[in-house]
Amino acid sequence: MLFAAAGLMVGGVDDLALDGLFLLRRLWRGREPQPWVRDLPEPATATRFAILVPAWNEAAVIGAMLAATLGRYRHRDYLIFVAAYANDRATVDAIARVAERDGRVRLVVNPRPGPTTKADNLNAAWRALLREEAASGRGFVAAMLHDAEDVVHPDELRVCAALLGEADVVQLPVLPLVHPKAPMVSGHYADEFAESHGKQMVMRAALGAGMPLAGTGCAIATAMLRRIAETRGGLPFEPTSLTEDYELGLAIAELGGRGVFARYRDDGGEPVAVRAYFPGDFAAAARQKARWMVGIALAGWDRTGWARPTQLTDHWMRMRDRRAPLAVLVLAAAYAALLAWALDDLLHAWSGEPVPVMAPAWLLAFNMAMLAWRLAMRVAFTTRDYGWREGLRAVPRFLVGNTVSLAAAPRALAIYAAMLLGAAPVWDKTEHEYPAVEAAG
Repeated sequence: MLFAAAGLMVGGVDDLALDGLFLLRRLWRGREPQPWVRDLPEPATATRFAILVPAWNEAAVIGAMLAATLGRYRHRDYLIFVAAYANDRATVDAIARVAERDGRVRLVVNPRPGPTTKADNLNAAWRALLREEAASGRGFVAAMLHDAEDVVHPDELRVCAALLGEADVVQLPVLPLVHPKAPMVSGHYADEFAESHGKQMVMRAALGAGMPLAGTGCAIATAMLRRIAETRGGLPFEPTSLTEDYELGLAIAELGGRGVFARYRDDGGEPVAVRAYFPGDFAAAARQKARWMVGIALAGWDRTGWARPTQLTDHWMRMRDRRAPLAVLVLAAAYAALLAWALDDLLHAWSGEPVPVMAPAWLLAFNMAMLAWRLAMRVAFTTRDYGWREGLRAVPRFLVGNTVSLAAAPRALAIYAAMLLGAAPVWDKTEHEYPAVEAAG
């Protein structure tokens, strides 16, 4: 109990420091006017986008995703490069059927058998982008990354086109959809992203720290991708990484690139964001969280190291990114201690002996206050993006998220240990479902 309480106190102070800076920034800046898409200036020059979509075993969703994307985008100058594997015939056929009907979709067949990694598939799409530029004589202003299950917003390219003149990368919010058949497991992603993309990403940008990308809904200037490719042997996406999006954001910052986290609303008041169903199955959620844990906190730490010595805020943010394995250890100790404490009280009551002091009362009281504060912040951010009903559901889903992380940690450690012994990283993706959406938004 003492170990768990001390660990929770350290994590609580860390979170409270970020929350305090966020609230101070809000008070200092006052109530800012709501940014609307209609207020964005029109780009001075033509903006042609390349949409890069990696696909492995996505036959169930890729056709619907491409059809919806083609029908929803208001920006007309773009091509969609979908990279699949020759040994995934069902996905290749699904992409080919859409490409035959609409020339804006380009099927890219990865020469390597799948699954490799998502980054390797993105590199195949990047090569196709370069071939298209050479053949057409027209360049792309940026590459927009999307996943095969994404529901795009009609105005997202408009937002990115307006901001890319002053930025090297634009990240849009990601708002996971709460699956009606799995509101607790799928919903905990909604809670986490609402807080992460409503506070943490905002503060990273405000503090001048590198902005990790979400892997979807991000537009990266092709000029910046070329600069990164020059440092990586000709390809911008690191094929041995399990979280190439996270590393890419840090690489852009290290090269002096400017990142913008863009929160805009359309004429209907809805946020311009990426929506998708995240895993609603507990085991699938644990697999996904394990991949994130390996890619960011374990193997990712080995790969990216730390920022330059003087970039203290970047060190702080990277430390927060990498505390997940230790946080899970503290969490496991806390749950075990609570069960043991309850059993201990029962045994002492049965034997008539006095109950010993498990931890200082002030420390337990502080942690209870920090838990109440943490839940209040989670409810507030979820309510802002999803309404008060989902905001209230964020309280029990906090426990669901902790349980998923506990289940993910052993898998993450096993994957990391295998990688240290020479195992190649593999794209351990989850099954996807595409929601019913209108073709035009």
